Amino acid sequence: MKILVTGGAGFIGSAVVRHLINDTDHTVINVDKLTYAGNLTSIEMVSRSPRYSFCQADICDRMAIEQIMVEYQPDAIMHLAAESHVDRSIDGPGEFIQTNIVGTYTLLEVARSYWQGMNEKQKKAFRFHHISTDEVYGDLEGPEDLFTEDTSYAPSSPYSASKASSDHLVRAWQRTYDLPVVVTNCSNNYGPFHFPEKLIPHVIINALQGKPLPIYGKGDQIRDWLYVEDHARALVRVLQEGAVGETYNIGGHNERQNIEVVITICSILEELMPENPYSRTGGNESGFEGLITYVTDRPGHDVRYAIDAGKIQRDLGWVPEETFESGIRKTVEWYLANQDWWQNVLNGGYKLGRLGKGES
Repeated sequence: MKILVTGGAGFIGSAVVRHLINDTDHTVINVDKLTYAGNLTSIEMVSRSPRYSFCQADICDRMAIEQIMVEYQPDAIMHLAAESHVDRSIDGPGEFIQTNIVGTYTLLEVARSYWQGMNEKQKKAFRFHHISTDEVYGDLEGPEDLFTEDTSYAPSSPYSASKASSDHLVRAWQRTYDLPVVVTNCSNNYGPFHFPEKLIPHVIINALQGKPLPIYGKGDQIRDWLYVEDHARALVRVLQEGAVGETYNIGGHNERQNIEVVITICSILEELMPENPYSRTGGNESGFEGLITYVTDRPGHDVRYAIDAGKIQRDLGWVPEETFESGIRKTVEWYLANQDWWQNVLNGGYKLGRLGKGES
């Protein structure tokens, strides 16, 4: 297939692009606006493939998206482009409304027009895969509760509300116009090429530099952690084999409190970086854990997320390959081995040399 991936220079999108180029025979058209979180170095290793093309465009720009669809004639769309950081959505919700809601609407309308112009065989094969989050469900009350595909939406932040809105739009376009869609809602992702503002890379990088490791409240918020490369495999599986109109929850089966995650990272760093001046053997009496700092909790902070991923296992045979223990170790090792990548992000160097609009 020729697959148009929106947001393919982002964290999850780049993992999808790398997986499609490295592990399948599909062709990829990567459409990304290249906001602050878009990083072409995350896909540099596949960018020279003859099956890969890049187009810099905003999904809110209907004319640009229409031109890309006409030029590349994709067989499917994987829609990952989104503003995704909760703290940023609290400080400035406008961009989240524009990208996540208006952008998804624009993409749906372009896809609908494009799909209606196909012959019957092409129409039947076409898919619009909308990638969303478990945050649309709000948080869980009981310790044994899990989000299922039928859980009612109760978003808590401007980010999750905007993603909930986009989910509703996608399902409405399927119900009203018969556009062949599939929807996935995932738990918290982590792994290589994660933008440093997010919890796990932020903690790793701050620890290496001896900076505070900020923890919201008591750090007792629980998340289900999903290794990003497991997620990429799941998304392609859903695109290829998922039933039209269905929703699939994708989780890592790895619930951890935020404080547990941070302590685990500190423990791995103690083992791998014994000479670091902020480790115990490097001279810091309390080690990396001594850098943990508790800060005022985020407004409207959900307490617990946990996904029931039984449906995708039963229907499509997908299960995560990584445990939290194996995935978090791989992640820490990657950040230690790729300091040039995250240093380039921190100093803004990754923004230099970007392609002009429409170039590929």
